[in-house]
Amino acid sequence: MLRAEDNKFLTESGAGTPMGELLRRFWLPVLLSEELPEADGPPKKIVVMGEELLAFRDSRGVVGVIDQYCPHRGANLWLGRNEECGIRCAYHGWKFDTEGACVDMPTSYPDLNAKDLIRIKSYPVREWGDMIWAYMGPADAMPDLPDLEMALVPASHRYVSKKWQDCNWVQAMEGSIDTAHFTFAHLSFEKEENEILDIKRHFISPLARMNTDHMRWIAEDPRPVIKINPHDAGLTIAGGRLTGSDNIYWRIAQFLMPVHSYAPSAMPGENIFGQSFVPVTDTNCWIYTYAWNPERPLTQAEREAYDSGNGVISEVDENYLPLRNKSNDYLIDRKLQKTKSYTGIKGVSEQDAAVQDSQGPIADRTREHLGPTDLGIMHFRKLVMEAARALQQGLAPPHLSHQDRYAVRSGACVTNKAKDLPAVMVERFGDATGFVGRPRIAAAE
Repeated sequence: MLRAEDNKFLTESGAGTPMGELLRRFWLPVLLSEELPEADGPPKKIVVMGEELLAFRDSRGVVGVIDQYCPHRGANLWLGRNEECGIRCAYHGWKFDTEGACVDMPTSYPDLNAKDLIRIKSYPVREWGDMIWAYMGPADAMPDLPDLEMALVPASHRYVSKKWQDCNWVQAMEGSIDTAHFTFAHLSFEKEENEILDIKRHFISPLARMNTDHMRWIAEDPRPVIKINPHDAGLTIAGGRLTGSDNIYWRIAQFLMPVHSYAPSAMPGENIFGQSFVPVTDTNCWIYTYAWNPERPLTQAEREAYDSGNGVISEVDENYLPLRNKSNDYLIDRKLQKTKSYTGIKGVSEQDAAVQDSQGPIADRTREHLGPTDLGIMHFRKLVMEAARALQQGLAPPHLSHQDRYAVRSGACVTNKAKDLPAVMVERFGDATGFVGRPRIAAAE
């Protein structure tokens, strides 16, 4: 458990808070590229870590992220006209470009050049992996973009979406790196029923056939041994389950500083799932969800499966709100819960959201009783909290200098129980940390 003051330290992300300042030192996704589909199109209101911002794509196709409010009289610039490389306020016509500079001030005398003295808050922006990223930290400390493999492969090899969640980003993140909950949150208590539940769709490509041995091992061993390996980009978090032989079934997740995680289920050649957790306020967040295959383009059938919800990807409406959500009790089916499923909820992503939201808007970690399968959670908290405390003392997170080491993979494998985690990682990925580097295919396509 945590002390109340530590829980507050961990979960607050506003400007000036220790964790908020840590998050602002990294590039964060703030929109999908598809949410700003055209030059001079409608702007988009966004809130990131409590800051009310406006995103727009200007006449050149360049995206800006600026303050939502005009500094003249405080009108919301969302009402403004996106024209000729700037947003023009609908109240008195002041106009701002993607850098936050005032480029026109019709209410002032032209010879005074008053507009040159006015700027509004703006943040550096990049488009990367079909997402729009913003850097909200000090200009002199801006790092490179992280080498997430999903952004390095060609667009044809990935699928990107997002979903809204009604809880603090930390408990959603903790759920994603907890490999032990699978036995109950996602499987049937009737082992033979696992073949017909959504769980098959979580592990792999919708086109592949799930190995039922994997589900049996998860169902029969609810207490995986957890192994942790820190690395330059974050943490490898592996859960090993007994198989009834001399082998261990390993499910290997990755946590990448400060908001990214990769699901642990993919076998070699299968699609890999990832998520990025971005606070809106301290009580809700956007979760950017994606799947990619480093070896081949995704098929149309796979894309259609992801559109209807698959693995960590929710079935969402036009506003990216999951169709099964807190407001409708995730459409829980008590009959299904009574006869087959521990949750009675359809969809792995929705099952995760339901239990995470149920912890409250901000989980009260003073009431926890952690056990041996929570080792990954403990290491995650220790890592981010120590990094935030070090930043308070003027020490930048070392991960900022290793954005090229973010090209790692997660996945599953079956290996002899005598092998330690580094040996397992080398056998599965060719590297003790799961590092694969920039894909050769990216240069060829």
